[in-house]
Amino acid sequence: MAYIEGHARNQTLLLPASVEDYVAADNPVRFIDAFVDDLDLGSAGFQRTQPRATGRPGYDPADMLKLYLYGYLNRVRSSRRLAAEASRNLELIWLLRGVRPDFRTIADFRRDNRAAFKAVFRALVMLCRKLDLFGRELLAVDGTRLKAVNGRARNFSRERLATYLASADARLERYLAELDQIDRGEDAAGTGRAEALATKIAKLRKQRQASAALMDQLEESGEGQISLTDPDARAMVAHGKVTIGYNAQVAVDAKHSLIVEQHVTNACNDMGYHKGEDIEACEAAGITPYIPRPHRGINVSNGLFPKERFRYDPAADAYHCPGGQILDTRHSSITRGHVTVQYSSPAACAGCQMKSLCTTGRWRRVNRWKKEHLIERMAERLEKRPDILVIRRSTVEHPFGTIKQSMNQGAFLMRALEKVRAEFSLTALAYNIRRAITLIGVPGMIRAVQA
Repeated sequence: MAYIEGHARNQTLLLPASVEDYVAADNPVRFIDAFVDDLDLGSAGFQRTQPRATGRPGYDPADMLKLYLYGYLNRVRSSRRLAAEASRNLELIWLLRGVRPDFRTIADFRRDNRAAFKAVFRALVMLCRKLDLFGRELLAVDGTRLKAVNGRARNFSRERLATYLASADARLERYLAELDQIDRGEDAAGTGRAEALATKIAKLRKQRQASAALMDQLEESGEGQISLTDPDARAMVAHGKVTIGYNAQVAVDAKHSLIVEQHVTNACNDMGYHKGEDIEACEAAGITPYIPRPHRGINVSNGLFPKERFRYDPAADAYHCPGGQILDTRHSSITRGHVTVQYSSPAACAGCQMKSLCTTGRWRRVNRWKKEHLIERMAERLEKRPDILVIRRSTVEHPFGTIKQSMNQGAFLMRALEKVRAEFSLTALAYNIRRAITLIGVPGMIRAVQA
């Protein structure tokens, strides 16, 4: 029995007469085409949305945006790979109608229009809202670290530079002392050793000079660290692992795990969601926040009584400490409009048998925000709904897991914060397109665009 054989390559009608026959009705490229054609790219902020009257014709920004949406949806983000796919990929040939931009043109489009991609992301969010894909009842907010184009060897903190400079000074002193001994004839190592030391000293001085220059840059900028390949990238620690990268923050709707909003920052720590003023703003806007209170502070790190062990009495405007004493001495302070009242009782602490478990100072001080009742009310809500944090975790981890594993976008290709933000807007946009197509289907999405 013979094998299944293909057509002869010199056959006249090897392919169908139209590329249209190769693109099925439910192919995602059809939605990309309809979605981009419906956008007002000029209002979104894209450049060259109107062709010039003179000069060589340029590429249509709509075609370039379609190319990037297809690429991010199919794990092809490199401008060189996109250029190659535009020449051989039948889906892209259909989508771009045979247009084949070179890789420099593709890369320049993403760089020059970096501020416009977020508007496209929001346009898709509005389309998903039109399709009732958002529950608008529960949003999960969290962040994740994504790698930057910068290795650990090219990231320097103040502490790392200070340690190196001290080590370099000690080595220089040792080398110079040894060289002096050789010059005085006290060391029998000979001329060969002296030449080797001179080479080491010259190399070490050059390295020390470069490190001192980096330290001066940190002092001038006030930053805590500096990166050489991507100046905006920062060293971030997550689960004991150091990543040189960025902090991507998302708000995810719990109904279908669609991303509602996204933002990228180079802040090394999480955004600090447990902030009194933000909680107050949420309640004023009709939003009910559920944020676990972080256990942090010098007392917690030293194994002393945390603030939660002190019970506030609103009637007496005082705190009851774990030792049964009353902290009623009050001192108010205002920092950037944040009014804080400090409660203490030096006399009670002086004779307290539990003082060693409470403070290392002369007496214990407990600070209370003027509107801390909002935080206490939120803590009561969390006690009544302990499952809410599990729901939050499962909701927000869905896009993170998909982006990093399925979409293979756990690292950025571009450098500098603004460019990285543009890249993540494309990533979040591709994720939402994938989710929406899974839920509605390509024909349904196209009908929504055209409605």
